[in-house]
Amino acid sequence: MEKIKIKSSPLPNIPWQTKPKNCSAPVWRYSENPIIKRNPMPNVARIFNSAVIPYNDEFIGVFRGEQRDGISHIYLGHSKDAVNWEYDTEKIPFTDENGSSFMPRYAYDPRIVMIDDTYYIMWCQDFYGASIGIAKTNDFKTFTRLENPFLPYNRNAVLFPRKINGRYVMLSRPCDNGHTAFGDIFLSESCDMEFWGRHRHVMGRSEKWWETLKIGAGPAPIETDKGWLLFYHGVVNTCNGYVYSIGAAILDLDEPSKVLHRCSNYVLAPEMPYEEQGFVPNVCFPCGALTDSETGRIALYYGCADSYVGLAFTTIDEIWDYILKYDSLSLTDTEEGRR
Repeated sequence: MEKIKIKSSPLPNIPWQTKPKNCSAPVWRYSENPIIKRNPMPNVARIFNSAVIPYNDEFIGVFRGEQRDGISHIYLGHSKDAVNWEYDTEKIPFTDENGSSFMPRYAYDPRIVMIDDTYYIMWCQDFYGASIGIAKTNDFKTFTRLENPFLPYNRNAVLFPRKINGRYVMLSRPCDNGHTAFGDIFLSESCDMEFWGRHRHVMGRSEKWWETLKIGAGPAPIETDKGWLLFYHGVVNTCNGYVYSIGAAILDLDEPSKVLHRCSNYVLAPEMPYEEQGFVPNVCFPCGALTDSETGRIALYYGCADSYVGLAFTTIDEIWDYILKYDSLSLTDTEEGRR
């Protein structure tokens, strides 16, 4: 099939495990999963739904830490191999632009991306309802919060790793004040990371059983020479509750509100005990990805059952071929997303 290349810097120390011979899926799990288990640090019962990024030849993690009082906050982690982690025991110390403490009431499901020389962390928080928080850092020592990009209610926000047509671009999933029983992915643009507009619809739920209820963006989109590779979660409501699986699509490089290819099959779904059994069972929730442009390797980080962090692998060729093999687009996928 047609080849595809990742457009990013090489990452020779990306974590990696060769695909098992008996595996027919396009994404395979790390054999030592979960890489983060319960009670990982004092006063934190569970870490899950977290993101990872390279930094100074090592790795930084931004982790959703569920405290023993039931409130989530974001914690920082450090690793030499992106598998074994050391954690800062204190929450990330967010400040306002004047340097005064400005901590969210709670924060969860973070994503992280580098644009130019600045790292941006996004999360879901309380802004008189579920909404998006965002902060920037250059050194992972000081973290300055920016203006909240959207009104409530919104979740699952992530920035593209570069400006597109001269503007910052963010994906998000508008929702309601409950455990949303609906949801599509939208796109918004900004010239200054403060005022957001030019909103566009990107992808909707589909008739495929695993994503009939709602969908939401996962890690920062991965730039390739054929489009933006987007891993996302899809949710179905079963007789035994919600099930979260991982899907994949390719968005247009210059107009990412247009979907070029969308896989009708999930690429990873709850099958292992640590994915099926936990605080919230039957959840695979992607939040982070590492890529190596030289080998085409991708390491995908995902939350497992709201209790653990799992690691899975694929290559850009393997996931691209799988998406094309099971490509299925709807009218709302291919349109500009503006009405």
